[in-house]
Amino acid sequence: MSVEGYTLYSGGARGAEAWFGSLAEKYGIQEVNYGFEGHQSERARGMRMLTAEELELKDVSLTYVSRLMNRKYSNAPLFRKVLQSICWQVASGHEVYVVGVVQADDTVKGGTGWGAEYAKICNKPLFVFDQERDAWFEWAKTRWQEAKNPVVSHKYFTGTGTRFLEDNGRKALEELFFRSFGK
Repeated sequence: MSVEGYTLYSGGARGAEAWFGSLAEKYGIQEVNYGFEGHQSERARGMRMLTAEELELKDVSLTYVSRLMNRKYSNAPLFRKVLQSICWQVASGHEVYVVGVVQADDTVKGGTGWGAEYAKICNKPLFVFDQERDAWFEWAKTRWQEAKNPVVSHKYFTGTGTRFLEDNGRKALEELFFRSFGK
């Protein structure tokens, strides 16, 4: 498959996002990593620093997010910026790939879960590699269903996930990129 015109949208953070970026670079795929002042990124390639005004465009109610995600989120300004930058990532891609853990309440564990939840709200194709179950899952309108060997099918796609990337998560992303863009 030709990779011409394909772009990965991510944040370049340690773990899954950095690995998504490394694979995009390996396969010759363009990369846009959204960052902001004070953001720690492992990827410099395709860095797009968001201004305070741009972050504000994606502001979210932490009370709403906490209720939606069935957990309590920090009110810290840095955390708010992280959630806003995740909104930029998800809004930019036409489909979303996440590495994390799907929980019993159908949310994804941790801050990564906001990216998955926002993808659901935006009605975007959403795939999560669950590192605990060692399997891919796809959001099917109202529930998760196992997804066998997903393939990137949109030229603009988002890759995000846990900072604690395990070997099976790394392998799942390698296989996703090979199935989608292998030569």
